[in-house]
Amino acid sequence: MSTDDQTPRPGPLGHTFDPLADVRRPGDPGCDVYLTGTVFLDIIFTGLDSAPVRGTESWARGMGSSPGGVANMATALARLGLRTSLAAAFGDDKYGEYCWETLEHGEGIDLGGSWTVPGWHSPVTVSMAYEGERTMVSHGHEAPPPGETGGTSPGVPPGRRLGAESAGGTPDGRPAPPARSAVASLSPGQPQEWIAAAAGAGSLLFADVGWDDTGAWDLAALPELAHCEAFLPNAEEAMRYTRTECPRAAARALTERVPLAVVTMGAEGAYAADGRTGETAEVPAILVEALDTTGAGDVFVAGFVTGTLAGWPLADRLAFAGLTAALSVQEFGGSLSAPGWGEIAAWWQRVPALTPPGTPMEQALGRYAFLDRLLPYEAPAWPRRRAVPTLGFRGTAAAGAGATGRPGDRTG
Repeated sequence: MSTDDQTPRPGPLGHTFDPLADVRRPGDPGCDVYLTGTVFLDIIFTGLDSAPVRGTESWARGMGSSPGGVANMATALARLGLRTSLAAAFGDDKYGEYCWETLEHGEGIDLGGSWTVPGWHSPVTVSMAYEGERTMVSHGHEAPPPGETGGTSPGVPPGRRLGAESAGGTPDGRPAPPARSAVASLSPGQPQEWIAAAAGAGSLLFADVGWDDTGAWDLAALPELAHCEAFLPNAEEAMRYTRTECPRAAARALTERVPLAVVTMGAEGAYAADGRTGETAEVPAILVEALDTTGAGDVFVAGFVTGTLAGWPLADRLAFAGLTAALSVQEFGGSLSAPGWGEIAAWWQRVPALTPPGTPMEQALGRYAFLDRLLPYEAPAWPRRRAVPTLGFRGTAAAGAGATGRPGDRTG
């Protein structure tokens, strides 16, 4: 996909739907969201009764593989109909080939700024989900400069640096392409110069942050916030950075650094504060039985970005982000658990129909009435099965093998 391509494209569910159709204008950038980072192969084990015990072997009832790392966010954005461009290095092993094929052809993500590095193996994360939590083990090496390995990419000259998102630039050393927005994952003390350049070029920047291993929790170590439209930490991160004891107070304090602060609060939902208008919004979480929480935070951010670019009210953006995250944790597979508009439409048609009238549940569902004006087509049958996110089968007959069995007990 070129950066000036305005043609709607079918999403992963086979439907063409553009959530930004009402706000697009001639001359707008063809890319809605740009992001860069490291692509992992995620191997997920679910259905564990407890954490693995030292010196023993544990068997999981479910297992799958999918692109992970920055691919979680890219896939979630693409499945919501945003034209997504990802710049990342890919290994030339089977893992890298699978991730590239899945993201480019399976999800329609533009990989024009990405390339394969010969002799470099893909980073891998093994995630074990149990008791509503997850434990992860990862392995990988920084991608070498392509000039040393002969790595190539469409439209990218040799001699540029791969994996440079950790060193402060896009992976090939060029500025980010023109885009409505960009999503960045901030790390204390690790500057990313491309963020300021992207913001200066007109992109709205959305940022999240990881755990501060230094223990300093100093907002001064995140200078990129000065260029961001919105900051979306979780409650623990927000309170540590602001030295507050309440996530709502933390969100309000963060608006001194960034125009819009959104704090996710787990089972309590999410809270947002707009420092420019003084508006605040809070939406409770949708309580579901979580099978695998891998990538749920990325899905939340993708939902919020979609609503922001489309110009929705703040509370609607929060509700939509929470809904997409809740739908994602009911499937396993990280990036491949992200919902599309088909799942969202199915949820909105099915759940109200099963809710007794005049109950608090019906009142709570009223928060999602805005979906009536958004959903573009009749929902598919409920529940919609996903194929197991495995590396792939050799024969087409086996391709649907994951479509049977109980949730949590499917194997890839």
